[in-house]
Amino acid sequence: MTQTLVNHELAPDAAFSEILYERRPLLDAAGKPVEGLYNAWIWLNNPRQFNSYTTRAIKEIILAFRRASMDRAVVAVVFTAVGDKAFCTGGNTKEYAEYYAGNPQEYRQYMRLFNDMVTAILTCDKPVINRVNGMRIGGGQEIGMACDFTIAADTARFGQAGPKHGSAPDGGATDFLPLYVGFGHAMASCVLCEPFSAHQALRLGLVNQLAPVLKLEDRFIPNPLVITDRYSDEWGNIVFGAPRTGEEAARAKEIFARCQVDQSRLDAAVEAMAWKLALTMPDCTTKTIESIRKFKLEHWDRNRETNRAWLALNMMTEAKAGFRAFNEGPKDRREVDFIALRRELAAGHPWNDDLIRRVSPQHAATEACQCRL
Repeated sequence: MTQTLVNHELAPDAAFSEILYERRPLLDAAGKPVEGLYNAWIWLNNPRQFNSYTTRAIKEIILAFRRASMDRAVVAVVFTAVGDKAFCTGGNTKEYAEYYAGNPQEYRQYMRLFNDMVTAILTCDKPVINRVNGMRIGGGQEIGMACDFTIAADTARFGQAGPKHGSAPDGGATDFLPLYVGFGHAMASCVLCEPFSAHQALRLGLVNQLAPVLKLEDRFIPNPLVITDRYSDEWGNIVFGAPRTGEEAARAKEIFARCQVDQSRLDAAVEAMAWKLALTMPDCTTKTIESIRKFKLEHWDRNRETNRAWLALNMMTEAKAGFRAFNEGPKDRREVDFIALRRELAAGHPWNDDLIRRVSPQHAATEACQCRL
């Protein structure tokens, strides 16, 4: 006698408009579909804005992870994004600048949703694979680190942006990154906002596997923009995966421009990881993953609410200035004038709209025009 199963989804009839949700067949080692078993693919779908997430998208991500978590036939969740430029660059800065800047009470509610999104990933009943198809920056880095495995295109970049744009990376980076790469690398990444190449991320343990995605004359080639061999820099440090510079960088960009992007090997690596997961005892795998996740959850649960409160209040000062500068500034200058800001604050200028105007890139551009006249 067949038992009628209970549906444990929170919103079983929910429709997705800003993300994509797919139930793809699990593939075996030969690439053939396995009957009755699937992987849930959750796609960020905002490629024009580098797959930044809006408030609505966050709600949909939470429901999507809940749906995948409750699906008895799903082996693994693949969290990824549309296109080849970015997995995710964090929160939607247009929405930040035009609605949340100067509205701490609203941003506090937004951060409730953001925290729930990270927690939904960390508590998913299925293993979560982050398929990184491009940049994983800011909040994108944070939701990516909440996943269990990372398989990335060798053209991907990983990093933070908070202190450059008026925030602190307290949506998970300050909790998770030291666990992945150690204190020194985490401090440099979070404060200086200098990204890791995919090869650096692999060496540091931030990534499990890389896949080539560039094709030149129908042949896959490694990312030409980075140095994949070990070498000593000008200070004698051993470096691996650093960006090329000078004439080498110019030649590499020419090669890159001639390439076509083909993500078939990235997809194959993700499917192979899911197949490996399928060849384990499901409950034992879930328990093992949950035990390892505890190291992240220990920090996340301790800090997320106080971080949420601080991030909300920061929308009245540096975040208000930083997000508006990014949203309204010219393409080649989307940061405030940091030196002018420090000088104004040293002189005791209060945080108000006049200060934000004085340090904005638009103000600097106007003054430069006046000087030329």
